[in-house]
Amino acid sequence: MDKTKNNRIQETNGYYKLTWLQRIGFGSGDLAQNLIFQTVACYLMIYLTTVLKINPAFVSGLILAVRLIDCFWSPIVGRYIDNRNPKLGKYRTYLLYGGIPLTIAACLLMLPQAASWSMTMKMIYATASYTVLSLIYSVVNIPYGSIMASMTRDNDEVLVLTSTRMVCANIGQIIVQAGFPIGLALCVHSAIDWKQATFMAIGTIPAFVILPSLPILKKWLGKKGLYYTLLAIGLVGFAILFVIGKFFDVENSNTIVQIAKVMTGIGLLVGSLMWALVPEVITEAEHRTGNRPAATVNALAGVAFKAGFSIAGWITPLAMGMVGFNFANEESALPTEPGSWFTVTCVFAIVGFVLLMLCFMGSKENITTTPKKPVSFGEMWQEFKANKCLQLVLGIFVVVFLASFISAPVNAYYTKLANYDTTAQNAILLFTTIIPAVLLVFVGYLIYKYPLTDERLDEINREIEARSHNEE
Repeated sequence: MDKTKNNRIQETNGYYKLTWLQRIGFGSGDLAQNLIFQTVACYLMIYLTTVLKINPAFVSGLILAVRLIDCFWSPIVGRYIDNRNPKLGKYRTYLLYGGIPLTIAACLLMLPQAASWSMTMKMIYATASYTVLSLIYSVVNIPYGSIMASMTRDNDEVLVLTSTRMVCANIGQIIVQAGFPIGLALCVHSAIDWKQATFMAIGTIPAFVILPSLPILKKWLGKKGLYYTLLAIGLVGFAILFVIGKFFDVENSNTIVQIAKVMTGIGLLVGSLMWALVPEVITEAEHRTGNRPAATVNALAGVAFKAGFSIAGWITPLAMGMVGFNFANEESALPTEPGSWFTVTCVFAIVGFVLLMLCFMGSKENITTTPKKPVSFGEMWQEFKANKCLQLVLGIFVVVFLASFISAPVNAYYTKLANYDTTAQNAILLFTTIIPAVLLVFVGYLIYKYPLTDERLDEINREIEARSHNEE
């Protein structure tokens, strides 16, 4: 059988090979979303507490409440998407129709006028703007995650697609984490703190080396061996940061501090790799049920991802206040001029919309199914209970993203450690080094329990293919 005919048969069975234009087009969607998501994850809490001067305890409760709402909202969105098949694409449609309101909501998140309002109005505004943004974000993020499982069944192609997506996501992350403080400094015409900007973003650098090398690294180390190696490097990095912060001068140890931050980024990169497990879980569900519930599984993965983010956003300001560091009262690590925050946020949001449109045009859906009868919430719960792989993946999502985001708003303070008293320094070190390291250890345990090997996935795909032929 010639190669062209063989490839055609494979594509008929769902094993599509994608072009780099398709891969990068798909990945641009994650870059777009990270321009907004990273702004919220790293800087919204600082904005609310240091610019609007809202009590950190209220901010903590707000973040938790909004994410709890989202935990109920995301399955509704996933169920709605799985049960419909719009003309512009089962999943792609929502990048367009959700991207427009998402951009508007992001621009309204940090209105400069809000700084002059009464505290009551500030709290109402913060609650409304953050809630609306979060709900709209799910309408874009859930179908976007589902696109990957609809493009191909090929495990190697999924790995390449995942690495491309995560490289793009990390480009968005580095742009925001370094670009936000730089943008604020430019807006207020102050000197740029390059050490701080570098520390905020340098942990993302390993993604640009490791993610493109995933197929090779996975071949050398195996799937779990790769995860364990990354986690071990991350733990060493957190240990170095703790020792430097506790016993040495951070300002005079910049080189070793930046190297250690890169090492922690390698460990936290496991969070990005977890998205490669989502198509595996979807395939396992299809094997058991006959349906391919991509949006439903991605909705549940999104809930777990947001749960980790939510717990981090809730605990960080609350617990740091308990141990003696109140964000609203301490010296801010960033400029506090309201107009500068609005300007930088709007720039990221508008660029993000353009990238979402590139994703809409570049992604091609090849494998989609719409259930013969609507998926009920009871069936979604049954799928969660029946799918042990899904339970483990969701657990990994919660813990690894809790580790990633629990330190995100505090990282801006690490390079300025000497500006604070001993109590505040200990609080900063607790959240930037100790807690993330402990969480990474637990991530390693959950990965150890994950049962889907590549061999088992190949077997599952062959059985699905054979069943499809028999039905024909």
